Amino acid sequence: MKNICLLGATGSIGEQTLDVLRMHQDQFRLVSMTFGKNAEKAIPLIKTFQPKYIAVGDMDTYQKVKQASFSHECQIGIGEEGLIEAAVMEEVDIVVNALLGSVGLIPTLKAIEQKKTIALANKETLVTAGHIVKGHAKQYGVPLLPVDSEHSAIFQALQGEQNKNIERLIITASGGSFRDKTRQELESVTIEDALNHPNWSMGAKITIDSATMMNKGLEVIEAHWLFDIPYEQIDVVLHKESIIHSMVEFHDRSVIAQLGNPDMRVPIQYALTYPDRLPLPETKRLELWEIGSLHFAKADFERFRCLQFAFESGKIGGTMPTVLNAANEEAVAAFLAGHISFLAIEDLIEKALHRHSVIQHPSLADIQEVDKDTRGYVNSILT
Repeated sequence: MKNICLLGATGSIGEQTLDVLRMHQDQFRLVSMTFGKNAEKAIPLIKTFQPKYIAVGDMDTYQKVKQASFSHECQIGIGEEGLIEAAVMEEVDIVVNALLGSVGLIPTLKAIEQKKTIALANKETLVTAGHIVKGHAKQYGVPLLPVDSEHSAIFQALQGEQNKNIERLIITASGGSFRDKTRQELESVTIEDALNHPNWSMGAKITIDSATMMNKGLEVIEAHWLFDIPYEQIDVVLHKESIIHSMVEFHDRSVIAQLGNPDMRVPIQYALTYPDRLPLPETKRLELWEIGSLHFAKADFERFRCLQFAFESGKIGGTMPTVLNAANEEAVAAFLAGHISFLAIEDLIEKALHRHSVIQHPSLADIQEVDKDTRGYVNSILT
């Protein structure tokens, strides 16, 4: 029996993690969970899974949960302190970080210090402070297990292999909601258009990131840290069907790919069971004759400018990826609120990157200050 802490229980990854736990109740127990404000969705989950500890985003949500009637005893925390408490509980074996944004960084670091295995679905943790997180994981001997389908695919392809034999990582990308539109056509797209992803069911922020290809850019930076691979050895290829989740090419030109129908429960479960595997009967079996054909295209940096920003920021290093992530989070929030156009997301990110003076070896305090400063700058442009 593995005891699980789930950070971000009401989000898309959180819900699918709970699906896995529900299917394997003899293997996993949810001992702590966190969510932001969606008490209506969370309260039934609390009643079903009966975690010992719950953390919520604010006092209003705390009051809603406090007033609910549960058949078991549980503690309730609030804010970042609550996130940390959930992650460092003594019983916890694995922390699934399914939080949205850079809020996942500190709880992850604290969990590593308590030698909890980290199942990481929160890209921003490594994008914002990859050198600190990896240093922490090495210091405390803690594995970082990828949950993103692309990184899980690479991780699976590398089982039994040696990193010294890697020629390159090939990360696949669906292309998002607007993969078939020209930049001119993007000028008039709506929020509803952007949220209509052709392959995956995800949260609003990640779906917008997919449409801008920032999601793939963040994955490139994450892959750099997870697998210790230079950016020059990471490629992105457009693959509309999302059947091949990523590939690894070795020095002998052999390429190993991981395939499957789009279902996030597969990589989630693999992170929870590694190095073992459990059945997942509810996911659809891949029948290649039903697919018929697979399509690939080279990623165009001029068409997908956010992907270019990510590669450039990663290569510069230091605090530049922190700026990239913070500016993107604020710009996407502004788009979802109807304050800016879709293409203005790129413009805001570019302005934030151009104004920043890089700190090459930032401390955690430096990263937090740069993150705060960048958000303030982007919002000052919006007002």
